[in-house]
Amino acid sequence: VRGVVEYWRELGLAPFIVPSMGSHGAATADGQAQVLAGFGITDASMGCPVVSRADVVSLGRTEEGLDVVMDAAAHDADAVMLVARVKWHTNFNGRIESGLMKMMAIGLGKFAGAQQYHAHARRLGLEHVIRAGARRVLRSGKIVGGLAILEDAHHNTAQIEAVPAECIERREEEHLALVKSWMPGLPCDLDVLIVDEMGKTISGTGMDAKVVNRGPGSEYNPWTGLAAVGRIFVRSLEPATHGNAVGIGLADVTTERLVRQIDWGPTRINALSSGMPSRIRVPAHFPTDRECLEWVAGTAGRVDRPDVTYGWIRNTLRLDRIAVSANVRAQLEAQPDIAIEREIDVTWDDDGNLVSPF
Repeated sequence: VRGVVEYWRELGLAPFIVPSMGSHGAATADGQAQVLAGFGITDASMGCPVVSRADVVSLGRTEEGLDVVMDAAAHDADAVMLVARVKWHTNFNGRIESGLMKMMAIGLGKFAGAQQYHAHARRLGLEHVIRAGARRVLRSGKIVGGLAILEDAHHNTAQIEAVPAECIERREEEHLALVKSWMPGLPCDLDVLIVDEMGKTISGTGMDAKVVNRGPGSEYNPWTGLAAVGRIFVRSLEPATHGNAVGIGLADVTTERLVRQIDWGPTRINALSSGMPSRIRVPAHFPTDRECLEWVAGTAGRVDRPDVTYGWIRNTLRLDRIAVSANVRAQLEAQPDIAIEREIDVTWDDDGNLVSPF
């Protein structure tokens, strides 16, 4: 981001940064500025102002009836250059998912746009809405181009491309196909998946729904070609998510300490803007990890408890290492791209909670 700022400054312009994140940051100007600050993007670090506003300007309606809106500060600028990662979306499959197109439509649309577009998506599909909204933004003439950032399976930057405005839609289809070919997943079907932490900084849905194989309405295992996950136990919220627990509804069981971490203000706003109330339904919860695991294992559909298969990850962004129960080891040893690192014992602290190996 700082490189983009410096590029435009060297051309004699006065760049500034606008948060483009829909309803994130509790859908407030201060909240979105804080989200950027959490990623190290501030006035001081970037050498230019961060201008965070919640008001929007209408760009007119599309033929589908979308009232396309744009962040007022971005609209007031002479030109807008986008900076976004191109990624798969956790709720649908398409040739356009998350990236520069979605940032134009939903990101720059702020809360007003995000809520409206997700409502229209129930009728039209989210990819259709993203394309329609982004095309209207492009026709405004405000967008000069975008910096597309592609990440590999380890979430390291693998490719960066500056894309002119007129090429964004075509190149994004090509970029997404490439990114999807790199994406990691769970190595085998599991009865119970333990997730140490979830949060908005990990995935827009708290846990990547395509990693844990859950649908937009929290349906079980809708994504073909991905590992099936029977039950999900999530242990805590990642601190940088600031209590936003959207995605907790993907889990089957959680801890009382996670429930105490929830800030219901931003959590409810996020569910409202996405139109997915099921994503914030609180599952069964217990005081300790031990109680959670004992309960959820009993729902896994195995007659004999030793037959339950387990996987354990830090979060859905970090899939380079996974702990598994011994009864799936043979499956993993048969996969040439997987190495068995070591054997571990499950360790509990004095309160009956797991000690993470990650």
